[in-house]
Amino acid sequence: MTREQTSVQYTTSPSDTATAQASTEDSLPSWDLSDLYNAPDAPEITSDLARVTKGVAEFSAAHKGKIVDISPPQFAQAIVAYEGLMETLYRVGSYAQLLYAANVSDPEVGQFYQTIHEKVTDISTDTLFFTLEINRLEDQALKHLLTDDGVAHYAPWLRDVRMFRDHELSDELEQALHQKSVTGRSAWSRLFDEAMADMRITIDGEELTLADTLNRLSDTDGMVRKAAAKALGHQLTGQVRLFSLITNTLAKDKEIEDRLRQYASPMASRNLANQVEDDVVTALVTSVKAAYPDLSHRYYALKAKWFGVEKLDYWDRNAPLPDQADRHFSWDQARTTVLDAYGRFEPELADIAGGFFERNWIDAALRPGKDSGAFSHPTVPSVHPYILMNYHGRSRDVMTLAHELGHGVHQVLSGPRGGLMSDTPLTLAETASVFGEMLTFQFMLENETSAEMRRVMIAGKVEDMMNTVVRQVAFHEFERVVHDERRSGELTADRLGEVWMQIQRESLGPAIRFDDDYRHYWAYIPHFIHSPFYV
Repeated sequence: MTREQTSVQYTTSPSDTATAQASTEDSLPSWDLSDLYNAPDAPEITSDLARVTKGVAEFSAAHKGKIVDISPPQFAQAIVAYEGLMETLYRVGSYAQLLYAANVSDPEVGQFYQTIHEKVTDISTDTLFFTLEINRLEDQALKHLLTDDGVAHYAPWLRDVRMFRDHELSDELEQALHQKSVTGRSAWSRLFDEAMADMRITIDGEELTLADTLNRLSDTDGMVRKAAAKALGHQLTGQVRLFSLITNTLAKDKEIEDRLRQYASPMASRNLANQVEDDVVTALVTSVKAAYPDLSHRYYALKAKWFGVEKLDYWDRNAPLPDQADRHFSWDQARTTVLDAYGRFEPELADIAGGFFERNWIDAALRPGKDSGAFSHPTVPSVHPYILMNYHGRSRDVMTLAHELGHGVHQVLSGPRGGLMSDTPLTLAETASVFGEMLTFQFMLENETSAEMRRVMIAGKVEDMMNTVVRQVAFHEFERVVHDERRSGELTADRLGEVWMQIQRESLGPAIRFDDDYRHYWAYIPHFIHSPFYV
């Protein structure tokens, strides 16, 4: 329905109770979506949908079945017209998606989101012919069309479109799959999102959201961490049939479409979209797995030693170092820190990032029913990106802000290229965000005078990188096994738990101790649902 948001889920971002209480006293911003539309019932939404419906009908009448004989100047005009239609559809779709992310548990917002999703899907179905016919052009014919300067401007987009030519189906099948998506993958994904947003975990008589529970896994008090870990495991076990059904259904759905499109493996479509060869990803995964003993196994053994134990319980994996309390950052302090770090490298980066704060493009407030993760959504070039996160005031929350602003600045800078040319594969998008994150970390480290606090910061960064590299590769391996086995039949919840536990033991090493309450922690990982093989 919309351009894919670039996101990172810091699902183990630390926060102790005092920090959570302090952060709620900060003036945390909620975004202002009025640059897209003022409200779900805004007349501009109705008029934009009517206008784009008429435009798509005219576009189809003018070009369907005729791309093979189109002249270079006409082709340039057709691409510009197509880009304009997509801009309107993405604008409406982005508004619905952002409103929903901020209010996942609100049934009226959910109804609006689904209605818009269905309307945008119906309208866009009649544009599918355009890229399909482009991909049926002979190379020599496309080369001739590229002699026009207007067409040549879109050469990178045309290259990206044609990467998928060997995996496309007939017009009729493509249209059917497109229309069925609203009751297929996207519907199951919505079910997952709403189940997560509505989940309440009871700890010592207090009902917490998933985000608040995950934050407690990095509390300074070991008993708080243990209680949160046990309660989360109990809650996931109680709902494991639902999450097993969602996982199995989406894996089968992917297997069917991959087979129709003749992808060689379950990860092949993701790799193609990321513009990276399967062999490169396989080599990366193999190298990281070979380094487990020198990376994660070694680090967690060292951390266990710091804690004075032979093994760390799994709820201590992201714990602060013993006798060390993480510093609290108010929202204003986080803003100043990130902007100063960006500005030291390049003032223009700070100027662009500053606009997100000044113009209310960030939603960082803590609310029940809100998406528990973090992302930067590009929306459309004629507007601007929006960032969602849940700010608890810890140093890793500052890192999350820096990470998402890296995405946001990149999206602002790429916007003038237009909707078709500004789309970015994850491999490039994550480079911009991690760069922004590392700029901020280095700035904070250099300005920290306490040797003990520097040690805490470095340990935290090592653990962040473990989550970025080792944990993501472990996620990839879990998905690989699940999708491979799903070809032979449905996986039971017990089998999913077995695969999860085996891979977690392999990746984290002998210094981490697990129990059965950790068995279904796979169930809350959103990338398995929304972005298979995200690594």
